[in-house]
Amino acid sequence: MTTAVEHTVLLTARALRGIARIPVFMFMNLVQPMMWLLLFGSLFRSVVEIPGFETGGTYLEFITPGVVMMTAMFGAAWAGTSFVQDMERGVMDRFLTSPTSRGALMVASMACQAVIALGQALVVVGVAFLCGARFDGGLGGVGLLLVGVILLTAVFSALSNAFALLTGQQEALIGLSQLITLPLMFLSSAVMDTRLAPDWVATVATYNPFDWAVRLGRAALDGSAPASEIWGPMALLAALTVVMAWVSTRAFRTRQRSA
Repeated sequence: MTTAVEHTVLLTARALRGIARIPVFMFMNLVQPMMWLLLFGSLFRSVVEIPGFETGGTYLEFITPGVVMMTAMFGAAWAGTSFVQDMERGVMDRFLTSPTSRGALMVASMACQAVIALGQALVVVGVAFLCGARFDGGLGGVGLLLVGVILLTAVFSALSNAFALLTGQQEALIGLSQLITLPLMFLSSAVMDTRLAPDWVATVATYNPFDWAVRLGRAALDGSAPASEIWGPMALLAALTVVMAWVSTRAFRTRQRSA
């Protein structure tokens, strides 16, 4: 166990050093969420006046948790690119023939993405606050929001890594990212109350892990939502994280057999 933890720490530090060498990466990853937050927050601020749109605050306050989770999901969907690069350079094969823990390889990738997502989430919430959004959940609510960010990032990082290991192709990973993330975003309550959407959209959102995270974050920031609206989605995300981590770790075996 100690060895696995040591491997995880070292591999996470390695991944973060790689990101730190390209600071523009973090900046570019914040451009899109800022556009969603500021442009959508301004253009659709009157949406809250539509009958049936039940929110206790402004549209900016409504959309902030959605933008936070969008940023986390989009970033995590690209996590597998580092695995693809390691495979192309022969680094992954050396890892797999060494005593390096397979679990540590996966957890380190997930941890690296989580650190990035947490930083971006704090920036988004901070900008929303400066633009006038107020969250009754306070710091505790922000903390619960960040837990949701970590879990959502872990789910999609694991999925991305598993796909990268199985295909070994950057193009396939890009295709998967585009195929999954945008539909999941629009089939959720991230930008629109699903009670105003067709019934089938609301039904799909019930089984959408991205929407679980959005609802968790929104309930946490609200501060007055029932506890079930926080702990229910959190439990679902935690369970899915365990499943996806196991699946992605098993993908190493397939990679080894095909190498």
